[in-house]
Amino acid sequence: MWRRISEKLKEYPARLKVIRIMIEYGVGVTDDGRIMIGSVEIPDVSIARAAGVDRRIVRKTVEYILEDKELRRIFTGLRPAGALLAPIAKELGYYVVEIRADPSATGILAGAARIIADENISIRQAVAEDPELFPEPKLILVLDKPLSGEGVNKMLKIPYVKSVTAY
Repeated sequence: MWRRISEKLKEYPARLKVIRIMIEYGVGVTDDGRIMIGSVEIPDVSIARAAGVDRRIVRKTVEYILEDKELRRIFTGLRPAGALLAPIAKELGYYVVEIRADPSATGILAGAARIIADENISIRQAVAEDPELFPEPKLILVLDKPLSGEGVNKMLKIPYVKSVTAY
């Protein structure tokens, strides 16, 4: 998806910054041009500040989105995925496992989930960062109990896994 979008906006780098912020945070647009995160309307200036552009660029980006058939379908349907629990896991009594692997490999999540299930641990949240948006994407798993050292070692043996961090 990102490649198609960046190709459309290759002559508008500032608009591309706006689009990137919108995708990263699940920011959509309504048919009448309002910028939304779920049911919360976001002012143009807030998106502009986050993207490091002028607010007029944000408005032009929204207009462009609504004029382009493909972008309109994407952004009028885009919704946030919810809160990432990893940064506050400790406060909630949860534990985190971050897995870095070849982003084109298959079976990473399935292999990790199998190891976690074998230790009778519940996964509270699983988030796979998009390799087109994150230069070093990772799979983030929030668990209700800590994974054993043996479990971490088993994860390191999953094909294409580069590193595993547990905290």
